[in-house]
Order: sequence, then structure tokens, then C-alpha cells
Amino acid sequence: MAVSEDHASCWVLEDLTVTTKQIQALSTEARASGGQDECQVRLTGIRREYWMGTEIGRLGGYGFRGTVTAGDGSNQKEGKMGAGYMNLWKHRKRQQTKVGDEEEESNSNRPELAAFVLALRGTPVTKSMLYLRDNQALLKAVKRWIGESGKTTFVGAPDADILLEAIEELRKRTTAGVATFLVKMKVHRGEPANDEADIQADREIMSTSKR
Repeated sequence: MAVSEDHASCWVLEDLTVTTKQIQALSTEARASGGQDECQVRLTGIRREYWMGTEIGRLGGYGFRGTVTAGDGSNQKEGKMGAGYMNLWKHRKRQQTKVGDEEEESNSNRPELAAFVLALRGTPVTKSMLYLRDNQALLKAVKRWIGESGKTTFVGAPDADILLEAIEELRKRTTAGVATFLVKMKVHRGEPANDEADIQADREIMSTSKR
């Protein structure tokens, strides 16, 4: 389905006779959906076949027996950085935060790490967690510390302040015997969790600009 301010179009698999009343009802429902970024996973009926065929579905994400989360960071002009995350199954469980201030040097990795910390803190330490991410840098930053000895330090490590918080949260989960999975996915593929996390991150920057 495609919806604009003036038109609404819907494609189906076979020829159908559609009444004017049905067209009006479909158009009204589409325009009331909340915007083009709104997208919800429905794992019942024919919708299940669609979602299980997406990138995350084929990776087993929608069948994961734990908490499925996603996070994203936003780094815009004038040094404004924001981070956001959401819980896929608990749509009301989402959070956003400002990262740093305009005076410090900004980069794309800081808000990405901040979003990861939000997700870790928002997920019970007793539950396994799947974290969806469209940024490769985060995976590299965290992987560096997996299996390292006690002699490893954060001296000289980029964004060490936020990375330290992430590693500490991961340590708590490891101590509790709970698994944490980080999955890199392609950007702008219509995956609801990542799209919502992106919205949260941008929303924080916009709200900060209005203060």
C-alpha cells in the first residue's frame, strides 16, 4: 500500500471488485496509521509468513525466547547527538536520551554506544537479550573486550566513558548466566524495532533543539 496526501493505492494478488465504501474505509485506516514510519509485527495468519521472511525473521529474531530490543544513535549538525532504544514486544517500553553536549566533539559511535547502554539497562538481567543494530562499529567496539584478561584497560579507548558502562552491564548479565546477542542488520529495511529506535534518537535531538 502507498499513501500520500492526495492518493492512496493498494495492490492485491488477484482481480477484485471493490466498493466505494471499502475504498473509503481503507483510505481512512491508512491515513490514521500514524505515519510512514509506523510498522508493527503481527505473527498471526498470513502476516506471519511475511514477517518470518524478513531479514530478522530468517535469522530467528521473531522466534527468540527472550527480549528483542533495538537501538540507534543520531549524530546531526552542530554537535547534537541523541540515542534511542525500544523493546519489540513491549511497544510502550522505549527510551531516548541526549548524548553529551554541543561543546564536546561529536561522532557517530558515542550515540550508538549510548543506545546500547539504554537497552541493556532496560532489560532485566535475568532475561536473554537480542539487540538489533545497523551499525558495524558498535559490534567491533564490544567484541574487542570479549574474553580479555583483567590486565586490559580502557586507557586510550575511544568513547571509554560510555563503553565502560556497556561492558559493566554485560558483565552483570554474564555473571547471571544470561546470554546477550548483538546482530548487525542492513539499514532501512523496514524492520519495526530499528525504525522505532531511529525515531526515538531523532526525536531526542528535536526536543533538545526546542528547549
